[in-house]
Amino acid sequence: MSTCSCTFKVCSSSSSHIPSSVGHNYDHFKDRSSLSFQLKPMLGKLEHILKDVNQTMKMIPVKLLDAFVDIAFEIVDQPLLPSQNNFAPVEELGEAFRITDIEGTIPYDFPEGVYIRNGPNPLFGGYKSAISIFGKSSHTWIEGEGMLHAMYFSKSNRSSWTIFYNNRYVESDTFKLEKQRRKLAFLPAAEGDPAAVFSAHLLNLLRFGMVDKYLSNTNVFEHSGRFYVTAENHIPQEINIKTLETLGKWDVDGTWTRPFSSHAKKVRSTGELVTFGFYPQKPYFEIGIISADGKKVVQKVDLKFKRCTLSHEIGITQRYNVIMDFPLVIDINRLLAGGPLIKYVKKEYARIGVMPIYGDADSIKWFEVEPAAAFHIVNCFEDGDEVVVIACKARESIIPGPEFGLDKYEWFSSGFKHIKPVRKSDQDSQDGAFFTRVYEWRLNMKSGEVKGKYLTGTEFSMDFPIINEKFTGVKNKYGYTQVIDSAASSISGMAKYGGLAKLHLEEKTSEFCQADQQPGEVTKIEYHKFPECTFCSGATFVPKFGSLEEDDGWITAFVHNEKTNISQVYIVDAKNISSKPIAKIKLPSRVPYGFHGAFFSDKHSDEIRIFG
Repeated sequence: MSTCSCTFKVCSSSSSHIPSSVGHNYDHFKDRSSLSFQLKPMLGKLEHILKDVNQTMKMIPVKLLDAFVDIAFEIVDQPLLPSQNNFAPVEELGEAFRITDIEGTIPYDFPEGVYIRNGPNPLFGGYKSAISIFGKSSHTWIEGEGMLHAMYFSKSNRSSWTIFYNNRYVESDTFKLEKQRRKLAFLPAAEGDPAAVFSAHLLNLLRFGMVDKYLSNTNVFEHSGRFYVTAENHIPQEINIKTLETLGKWDVDGTWTRPFSSHAKKVRSTGELVTFGFYPQKPYFEIGIISADGKKVVQKVDLKFKRCTLSHEIGITQRYNVIMDFPLVIDINRLLAGGPLIKYVKKEYARIGVMPIYGDADSIKWFEVEPAAAFHIVNCFEDGDEVVVIACKARESIIPGPEFGLDKYEWFSSGFKHIKPVRKSDQDSQDGAFFTRVYEWRLNMKSGEVKGKYLTGTEFSMDFPIINEKFTGVKNKYGYTQVIDSAASSISGMAKYGGLAKLHLEEKTSEFCQADQQPGEVTKIEYHKFPECTFCSGATFVPKFGSLEEDDGWITAFVHNEKTNISQVYIVDAKNISSKPIAKIKLPSRVPYGFHGAFFSDKHSDEIRIFG
C-alpha cells in the first residue's frame, strides 16, 4: 500500500423534548349575547397571560440549566492534523447535482439504483470537548451527526446514463434541536474525566430527557421497501431514498424502543429482520425479530447478559442467530467508581453464542473463545455439525480510545502500526493492536468444540467486509474488504483504507506468518491498490442483475485523493478486482471518510427511479 503524509452511546428510553406551553381552549364560548362579546377580549388576554405564565414556569428549570452549562462549560474544538483533513465535515449541497465528469465507461448492465453511504459529519465544524470544574469530556472519532452521500444511476437506453449526486444530514429530533439553537446543545459524554463524563450525561438527561443525541451515522438498510439509517446508540431513522429527507424515528409502531444494531440481518426463509439492542441497565442485551412487513416486533428476547457488551453486528445462518459477546463493556458502576464508561477489558471473557432464530436465552449454546476485538462479520453459515463464523479480528479494540490522560494521537498511531512478531510477553504492547485479520471460528454444535484459525496473513490489515448479500447466512466462496494502509493510518492516527481485497475463501496459498512465526496456509487474496495518498470508505458489492455466479458484479466505493483533494466514486469489476477501475466518477465536492455503504437497485422501491 502507498504511504502518505499529505497535508458509541448510551441512551435513555425517553425521547428528546423541549417544554411547550399549555393553554386553555375557550372556543366553547359560542353565545352571541352582548355579555359574550364583552368577555371575549378579556378571555383572550387572560389566555395569553396564562400561556406566558405556564411557559415561563415550565422553562425556568431548563433555562437555569442552560445558563449553568453556558457559564460552567467551555466548549472547544478538537484540532485536526493536516493528515486528518478529510475527516473534517462538509456542507450540504442543497440539491442534487448532475454528474458529467466520468473517466471510463459505466457498464451497460450496471443496475439502475442508488449507491449511498453514511458517515459522521459534525454539525458545528468538528468534534468538541467540554472543559469545566468537573474536568474534560470529549467526543470520540465515531461521533458526529450522520450525513448521507448518494449517487443515483438511471438510464434512458442501454448506453445513456444519467447520474446525480446529493448529500444531506440525517435530521433527527436532536439534530433539529441543535440546529435551532445554532450551537452544540448536548455535552460530549463519551470519554474523559469520570466526573466530567458523568456530569455531562446527567445534564443532558435533565435538559433534554436523554443522555446523548441520535447519531444515525453508521449504516443504511432496507426493509419491506422502506429505507432506514442507524447507529447502535439509538433506534433507526426512516429516510426518503429519493430526497434523503428524514421522515422520523422508526420504533416499529411502538414495539421496539431500544437501541438498534447497525447491521440487522434478514431471515432468508421469511423475510423477517433480526436485530438487537444493548443498554447499560438490565436487560443488558435483547434480540428482536421484526415482521417481514416491518409493522411489528414478533419476538423480543432478553439474553440475560451479566454485562453491557457494546456489540456492533449480529450474524445469521439458515437456522441460527450468532451473537458476539466480546469484552468491550459499558459500565455505569465503573464510571461512578472513577473509571471509564466504555472500556475494552481484555482480561474478561469472550464468547460466541449460537441461538435458534426463534429461541430464547436458555436455548443459546455458548462457545468460549480468546478475547479479542471483532466488530464486523464477513459471513456465518452451517457446515454439517458446525456453525462457521468468519469475522475481522484484532488484538484490541479501537473503541473508545485510550485511558483518559494518555496521549490520544500516540495511542492510535501505535495501534495502527504494521504487525510484528508477537510474543506472549508483548501482548500488552500497543504497537499493532488494531492490525485486523480475517479469522474463522468453527463451532461444533454437538461436541462443543471450538476450532479457530486466521484466514489472512500479515501482509495487510483489513476490515469493513462485504459479500454478495444473496449469500448471507449460507456458504460463500468470496468476501471483500477494505485494506488498511498501516503506515498512512499510523501517521494520521486515524484509519485510512488504501485499497480493496478479494478473498477466495475456498482457495488456499502458503505464506510465512510473521506474527505467528510459523508457516501456514492462508486464503488466496487479490488486491486492488489505489493511487498514492488515495483512500476509500463505504465499499459495497453490486450484483449484476440475473447473474448466476457469486462474484459477477462490481465493487463501488467513495474514494478521496488527498493530493488533489478530489473525491470520486470508483466502480471496480469484482471478477477482476486487480484491474483498473471500470469507471471513476468525479464528485462536485469533497466527501469525508465515513462508514458503511449500500446499493439499492430500483427493484427495492419505485422511489429510486427518480431521474428518468
